[in-house]
Amino acid sequence: MEPMTAPASRRVLLAAPRGYCAGVDRAVIAVEKALEQYGAPVYVRHEIVHNKYVVQTLEKKGAIFVERTEEVPEGSIVMFSAHGVAPVVHEEAARGKLATIDATCPLVTKVHKEAIRYANEDFDILLIGHEGHEEVIGTSGEAPDHITIVDGPDDVAKVEVRDESKVVWLSQTTLSVDETMETVDALKQKFPLLVSPPSDDICYATSNRQAAVKAMGADSDLVIVVGSKNSSNSIRLVEVALDAGARAAHLVDFASEIDEAWLEGVTTVGLTSGASVPEVLVDQVLEWLAERGYADVEIVKTAEESIVFSLPKELRRDLRAEAAELVADK
Repeated sequence: MEPMTAPASRRVLLAAPRGYCAGVDRAVIAVEKALEQYGAPVYVRHEIVHNKYVVQTLEKKGAIFVERTEEVPEGSIVMFSAHGVAPVVHEEAARGKLATIDATCPLVTKVHKEAIRYANEDFDILLIGHEGHEEVIGTSGEAPDHITIVDGPDDVAKVEVRDESKVVWLSQTTLSVDETMETVDALKQKFPLLVSPPSDDICYATSNRQAAVKAMGADSDLVIVVGSKNSSNSIRLVEVALDAGARAAHLVDFASEIDEAWLEGVTTVGLTSGASVPEVLVDQVLEWLAERGYADVEIVKTAEESIVFSLPKELRRDLRAEAAELVADK
């Protein structure tokens, strides 16, 4: 099939920031370092991050992804994904004599700690998030008797609590900022004494990527979001693009998934990527678009990001021990 003819003045608006957040970068590097340090296989409970390319790449290097702790052979190394796990998973690992590496994003860990704190104070905790998402499962597991999941504003009417003077809301870190605040507003109308978390639960990277898409959405005929279909934050970017005024928005894992028919009548293509997406996949989309006449790229930058998280403590400990042995041998 011949590439279709695109209209004049074609351009790409490239969102910044986009792609890897600090938590994803940390988790992916943790798997790579574990493979270097301990050798293959390294078992990972659930996909380390929600991206098909990243998972396939790590599998080729020797990572084995499992959905249940029981699938990991006794005495093996298992890493917990960036989404976090419930306390029961740590208990299962201990029973299986597994060496654990916890790659939970520190921002998810923050929500876990908030859940523990408010449960200890006997609050009803309204956890805004998507039922069944790994992060929500992990957070709920910290205080199952105190947590009620609220999956958007439409869920608010059915929420019941024991004491309206002791209610707090927390949230999944990868939600739509706007929809979360809509849910919070509805909860506050129902529970006027609702307590907010000490600081935002929605991740800085989620907020920043949505803000960049909002900034370019109205000027884009089409927005392409690079990300996997099981990535909550990537799906939200498609929704944000449409809400911001883009005529169309699509989610793709790879450039090969783009339908040339999407370019019919399109002058401006907005391009971004989810927080689990390596830049190589964005580069491939840019190349694909350039081959079809969209070679003019303008950066739409709304924030600077400089946050870096240290590796999981278990890895840092073993890497330090190895370095000390090397020094001692010299």
